Amino acid sequence: MRRGERGFTLLEVMVALVVIGLLVAGLAEGVRFGLRAWDLQNRMLGRNDGLDAVDRVLSGLITEMQPGAVMQPPRISGSADRLAFVTELPLAAGPAELRTAAVVLTTDASHRLLLDWTPDPHATPLEPSATHRVVLLSGVARLEISYWLPADHGGGWIREWHRPYLPALVRIRILFQAGDRRVWPDIVAAPIRERPEA
Repeated sequence: MRRGERGFTLLEVMVALVVIGLLVAGLAEGVRFGLRAWDLQNRMLGRNDGLDAVDRVLSGLITEMQPGAVMQPPRISGSADRLAFVTELPLAAGPAELRTAAVVLTTDASHRLLLDWTPDPHATPLEPSATHRVVLLSGVARLEISYWLPADHGGGWIREWHRPYLPALVRIRILFQAGDRRVWPDIVAAPIRERPEA
């Protein structure tokens, strides 16, 4: 070897190998963590299967509640476990004039979350309209529904609604049967349609 040239010492090579080993171990642990998180996310999505769609449907129906007219209060009746009102069904249900429906949200003895709806024509029909039933979820122990009083009527959550105006908010909590690991945050939606002027 010429003067001024030198190679790595055994100690430097060992330190470099240790550092490389630590980097590889860290990368492997990061990949393992990412795979575990991905698996957990897939299991959570599978467990909450259908809840996101139910959330969107119920929020949309509440948002589109009919506010009634000056001489005709809105048709809404609610308790802690049942809600009946008139609303507009989603666009997929057909033309605007055929989408107005009276809906009832409740549960049955088979632990199903049900949405019953009947077309609500503007004129008195010659024969009663058929009621359609949609099973939104299974394994539901019960519903907890509450209604927010508008600020000019005192504000606050109450458990029943039989007033001649719409609530400011509707909150729906879905509770599942014992042993069911599905969880979902409360559905909170506000009716946004304005009452037509006289």
